[in-house]
Amino acid sequence: MDAAELLTLAQAVSRGALTPEQLVERARVDTVKDLGYAQVDTERGLRTGVSEVIYGAGKTAEQIAGIVDAMRAAGQARVLITRLEADKAAALAELGCPFTYYEAARAGVVGELPEPDGNGMILVVTAGTSDAPVAEEAALTARFLGNRVELVNDAGVAGIHRLLSHGEQIARAQVIVAIAGMEGALPSVVGGLAACPVIAVPTSVGYGANLGGLTTLLAMVNSCASGVSVVNIDNGFGAAYQASLINHLPGKEA
Repeated sequence: MDAAELLTLAQAVSRGALTPEQLVERARVDTVKDLGYAQVDTERGLRTGVSEVIYGAGKTAEQIAGIVDAMRAAGQARVLITRLEADKAAALAELGCPFTYYEAARAGVVGELPEPDGNGMILVVTAGTSDAPVAEEAALTARFLGNRVELVNDAGVAGIHRLLSHGEQIARAQVIVAIAGMEGALPSVVGGLAACPVIAVPTSVGYGANLGGLTTLLAMVNSCASGVSVVNIDNGFGAAYQASLINHLPGKEA
């Protein structure tokens, strides 16, 4: 159960559709569900506003299904599964797990995506088409967390006019997630155009001296543009989570 779901239950009590005792019963769950292979944090949503997210890489389909079952039993209506490859998603579906697979984002969602309730729009921009998988993960994560998202692909500095043609979107954005590989110049340029926070995501896209994204990471950390922060290599999820926190700050409506 996350904070939004608890609020819905509280509103049901105020309408008389739920008794206070039923609310207590729905909310009374162990803080950790021990599955042997996983310690499922069932109260994270109440503490932080966002329930636990399943990182699919390295887990079997059976383990993911078990974690999803534990979360749903604890009252969590929506679950995000990241880094879920197509073959594992197929195995998970065969186990009867009720989820929608988003192949481009390599992620699965149990339940429906919520209506946006953030202050404004999160703009996700990529330098090149090869950065799209990380961008799709970021965009889906942001939508899962209740944000309105716009996505601009292939607007890197090698053709700067492509980025400048999206100046109106950059001006409207509440937060921008700028995703790039190679030399990682995109966030610095975006940071010089935007009046909002820019979260830079280095990707592992590039030739040998890119060093699997390390060159990009160091370039972004050394950005001369103000207001740019950096997450880990290929971490679209982490960037979107941070962007969502910023977009839900009270008193920051666009």
